[in-house]
Amino acid sequence: MEKKIINQLKMLACKVRIGIIEGIYSAQSGHPGGSLSIADTLVYLYSNILNIDANKPQAFDRDRFILSKGHTAPALYSILALKDFFNYSEIFTLRKINSKLQGHPDMNKTPGVDMSTGSLGQGFSAACGIALSGKISGKKYKVYSILGDGEIQEGQVWEAAMFANHNNLNNLIAIIDYNGLQIDGKVKDICDLGDIKLKFKSFGWNVYDMDAHNFESMENTFQTIINNNTNKPTAIVQTSVKGKGISFMEDICSWHGVAPNKSQYIDAIHQLEHKLDKLEEELLCLC
Repeated sequence: MEKKIINQLKMLACKVRIGIIEGIYSAQSGHPGGSLSIADTLVYLYSNILNIDANKPQAFDRDRFILSKGHTAPALYSILALKDFFNYSEIFTLRKINSKLQGHPDMNKTPGVDMSTGSLGQGFSAACGIALSGKISGKKYKVYSILGDGEIQEGQVWEAAMFANHNNLNNLIAIIDYNGLQIDGKVKDICDLGDIKLKFKSFGWNVYDMDAHNFESMENTFQTIINNNTNKPTAIVQTSVKGKGISFMEDICSWHGVAPNKSQYIDAIHQLEHKLDKLEEELLCLC
């Protein structure tokens, strides 16, 4: 991947993170940690992978994206706004009465949202159903779903994993955001997942690694998947950092579902804007 393209993706990821913090601070409610950990992944998917059109958000042949860990909706809203699915000003209405942007994604209110999610595990099951529908109807769209590592403690996830393999859902790509933390502490202390890759392999899935904060790693992983002609569903286990991009939030469990106060908000935005300025300077040099 060219350095100029990587730089542009990094800049967009900074803007997504700014949107996450702006929304959660405005609402004084929300989930910053897991939203920040998937920001880079969403940037890559919405910039390089998904077959979508903001002017035709309901096009039947579009790819579908399901945010199964629906509490990280601020990240999804931020990338959708920056990709022109709705006006960026909506970010400041997060979780407010009559807003398009509620605490969890709502397909009936928010342009670009393909499935309403919230209860963990259910979004992934819906993704399996949507993928099966595509196969039955002979459509070529793909279905992408992001799950949290804490989320896959849910039994429903493994029922869906069996279903996907049984139905040869090779149009389904699940991305497990492995940041190692959940609301109560470290995932390994709450309910140890063991070897996630081995688990999905045992359920008949193709499985890949990915660095959630490295666009070259993402490019290599997705190119491998694209070139792999298979009849199996695909799982990507991405190693990430909860709260990525904001020094005082990184790898801190308590930032799972807490909004920043004013001084924390100012500090977070300053960090992100400083990084964005540096990236813009680097881009000028590359051009």
